[in-house]
Amino acid sequence: MRSPKDSMMTTPLAHLSYVEITSPDVEASVDFYVDQVGLTVVDRIDGKVYLRCWGDYYKYSVIVAPGDEPTLVTAAWRTSSAEALEQAAARVEAAGITGEWFDGPAIGRAYRFTGPWGHTLTLHWDVERVHVTEGDNASIYPDRPNRRSKVAGAPRQLDHVTIATSDVDGFAKWHSEVLGFRIMARTVLDEAPISVFSVLTTNEKSHDLGVVLDGSSRAGRVNHYAFWVDTREELLIAADVLMENGYPIEYGPSIHGIGEQNFLYYREPSSLRIELNTGGYRNYVPDWQPNTWRPSQGSNNFYRNSAMPMSMTESFPPADGPSATEEGVPDEIKDALFNPYAKHGQG
Repeated sequence: MRSPKDSMMTTPLAHLSYVEITSPDVEASVDFYVDQVGLTVVDRIDGKVYLRCWGDYYKYSVIVAPGDEPTLVTAAWRTSSAEALEQAAARVEAAGITGEWFDGPAIGRAYRFTGPWGHTLTLHWDVERVHVTEGDNASIYPDRPNRRSKVAGAPRQLDHVTIATSDVDGFAKWHSEVLGFRIMARTVLDEAPISVFSVLTTNEKSHDLGVVLDGSSRAGRVNHYAFWVDTREELLIAADVLMENGYPIEYGPSIHGIGEQNFLYYREPSSLRIELNTGGYRNYVPDWQPNTWRPSQGSNNFYRNSAMPMSMTESFPPADGPSATEEGVPDEIKDALFNPYAKHGQG
């Protein structure tokens, strides 16, 4: 029987806590997050702007930093305890990765490392909590950190991040074995035994980390990150308001097969893709065995009745090749993804 200590060793992470991104025009991105998405600016430090979803319990959900192109600087997970932070860092080091300890704003002592496929993750335990009890921003509901946003369709909280990598199964296996992520499902092409998508989680959600196959030679790219709204109606209202305000919808609204979440994709001014999620199932099974989906089964589109736009194959920063998507591989990019080495002259 597994002891509590062993359990902590296998599941050291609790949930996604924040993402840091770059934008060539920080103020344009920040204005969009505030006016269109409904986030709140909570701090400005060294050129970076810290923003928060109205229902997130910690000080910030998103950091927007200056950069020449849209990128994911880091995705951060809070650990399940102070001891788990030390254990997680030790497991990363034992896997041959050298990270660094640093003190971060409102998170204290934290550990940051770049994984085998070029993506930088941050692990931390300490947090600065938010609970407004007085003034105009205080909620009448004790469990809410503050009053609901007045922006229509504003997300309650940060939900997940989906990265792009050259080896979907390898990425999933490493993060499962080293950091205790549960692999929940994957998508394999109908016409070839190639994994193009996988989802992993640290809790009962279907995923807080997604992985799509990357056909480029640039490591460390991101496909999108996602917020959570409470209801499908709020997601539809968000789509309506964005369109009314002149911001096009890239894909959706619809429902994913894997996870069964309602989804909506759109872009912020840097061109980085944002997703809104709601619905879906919760999975508490500790020994869950991940299922393999095919695109023809509706892995991305539950209803199997809509055409995904080619723009969804764009990951960030821009590179010399496309990525796959949660739906699979569109015909236009199959050659690049089936044989990326020949395509890019790396073989």
